[in-house]
Amino acid sequence: MIDLKLLEKDFENVAKKLSLKGVDSGLLEKIKKLFEEKKELLKKIESLQAKRNTLSKEIGKFMKEGKKEEAEDLKQQVASIKKEIEELNKKLKEIDEELHKNALIIPNIPDDDVPVGKDEEDNVEIKRIGEIPKFDFEPKSHDELGEKLGWLDFQRGVKLAKSRFTVMKKDAARLERALINFFLEHNREWGFEEVWVPLMVNKETMTGTGQLPKFEEDLFKIEDEDLYMIPTAEVPLTNLFRDEIIQDLSKPIKLTAYTPCFRKEAGSYGRDTKGIIRQHQFDKVELVAITRPEDSDKMLEEMVECASSALEKLGLPYRQVMLCTGDLGFSAAKTIDLEVWIPSQNRYREISSVSNTRDFQARRAKIRYKDGKKNRLAHTLNGSSLAVGRTLVAIMENYQKADGSIEIPEALKKYL
Repeated sequence: MIDLKLLEKDFENVAKKLSLKGVDSGLLEKIKKLFEEKKELLKKIESLQAKRNTLSKEIGKFMKEGKKEEAEDLKQQVASIKKEIEELNKKLKEIDEELHKNALIIPNIPDDDVPVGKDEEDNVEIKRIGEIPKFDFEPKSHDELGEKLGWLDFQRGVKLAKSRFTVMKKDAARLERALINFFLEHNREWGFEEVWVPLMVNKETMTGTGQLPKFEEDLFKIEDEDLYMIPTAEVPLTNLFRDEIIQDLSKPIKLTAYTPCFRKEAGSYGRDTKGIIRQHQFDKVELVAITRPEDSDKMLEEMVECASSALEKLGLPYRQVMLCTGDLGFSAAKTIDLEVWIPSQNRYREISSVSNTRDFQARRAKIRYKDGKKNRLAHTLNGSSLAVGRTLVAIMENYQKADGSIEIPEALKKYL
């Protein structure tokens, strides 16, 4: 959640930055009006409190002088003022609740060094790593390869569930499991503690990391339960520390977890309908870090390096991209994407997003740490390391042979 005090204090500047992420100007004007109403209410309350205090002193004076009639008259005025203050405080509480409600649907403020742009076309490439493979034959797409080898069964996935669900068989199933183990072991070597978390979480947990209330339509809700299927392990991992004060954050808390992830993909109608690029259920290994504010920039770099190193071990060509303001996620202040080369599409596709959310999630989830005698909001970061299904796609397409077989990257052979 954004800092409402900062928004009120520096409204025009913050509003300008939020507009770069597509925030509706009408919503911001509504909040500005609420700030003004709150300010006027506080003035009235302060004035009435001063008047009440003055009258109370007069009452004491009259009582000493034996002027009971005058004192009783003032007491009635004080009682009337007290009632008026109570009514104004009630209105003040309503405004604070409305401000909080609106703040929950406002995205994070982008960092100053994030490139300005409308969508993914305006993202800025940082660098490319690895050689794009050159084939002496027409490379097939992963769905063609998967069906020919009997690895991917799309029809049975639809029969069991619906579209965007797939059954993996034979070596695809083994490779999926191998990749999960490879990523977890790789992340542990980088100092991330492995955690096993619930796949269903409550509303408060979803709100803490920013999925609710704004993105409920993209979540799978359990009927008649206060439970949602997680869209990413970022949600339970970050919320492990919700409503807590971390006593020692001199070293960042670094966590990794494998989970299946569940998304309705509500806004992706017609996109990536073939294959397993965009599924309702997919596997992912996640990185999460909780740091002091002064350590979060360095941690972002470390998490990008960690995820990049995994791709390099697998021998997959990829590039690093800084997202522009219009393509940033809701909670992110800055994001570096890793995009892997997909030969059949002749383009790079996102395989990881590593984001610094600053204190945005920590403010929502009340994640604090002890800094001397003060409690301060922590910074939280998250990133894919990596999306397992998309890594499988990249391996199938980049390591394919003319006869339709697929070579296994050296780094995975010990898992198979």
